[in-house]
Amino acid sequence: MNVMSVLNQIMGQAQGGQSRSSGGMDINSLMGSLGNQVSGGNGGSGIDVKSLLGGGALGLMLGSKRGRKMGGTALKYGALAGVGALAWKAYQNYQSNAQGVPQQAPAQQGRPLEQLQGAEQEKRGLEILQAMIMAARADGHVDANERALLTQEIEKLGPDDELHNWIQQQFDAPLDAQALAKNADSPQASREIYVVSAVMIDDQNAMERAWLDQLAAALNLDPGLAKELDQQVRAVSQG
Repeated sequence: MNVMSVLNQIMGQAQGGQSRSSGGMDINSLMGSLGNQVSGGNGGSGIDVKSLLGGGALGLMLGSKRGRKMGGTALKYGALAGVGALAWKAYQNYQSNAQGVPQQAPAQQGRPLEQLQGAEQEKRGLEILQAMIMAARADGHVDANERALLTQEIEKLGPDDELHNWIQQQFDAPLDAQALAKNADSPQASREIYVVSAVMIDDQNAMERAWLDQLAAALNLDPGLAKELDQQVRAVSQG
């Protein structure tokens, strides 16, 4: 399946920029951009909110009709473009600040999405895309009409037949945090799944927040780590 081609384009929509056609992501560029946002700088990768919520697959998944606030809340969607780097940074902060938490070798953690290649990146990409779709459905507002519109937008991204069928299956599947968590292939994958979900949900929506809490439990995330992941997502929105 050409999942990374589609996922990269969706992530490109999060930045309000040009869609990426294919290939791996530049981890150094993403880290620089992410660091600039977290530190409150004014870099050249600013997020075009109008472009973000005006349409496209991401805009429809977020559901602009739900009345999401603009500004900081929309800015956090830029975290999608560096999800692996952000999740890894949060883990490092957590390890540095936590007392009595066993230190684990980096090899045991798995690598960030942006550092993976080939089949490994495709597999992680499926996990990330599944998490995005599940989070988009968490408030129960993806009706038949929205699904049809979303399918049209996803088709524009050029998924192959196998990926198209897989995406449709995700819209039909039960919302099951345990099933989603089982797909995580490493602790880093679990953190990325949580970050993507945290970006997609609206904290002010009780149903969406409940989904995120269920997912954190299913992923066996320590509450302190989940809190750090949430803080990193919020930091991007304040950039």
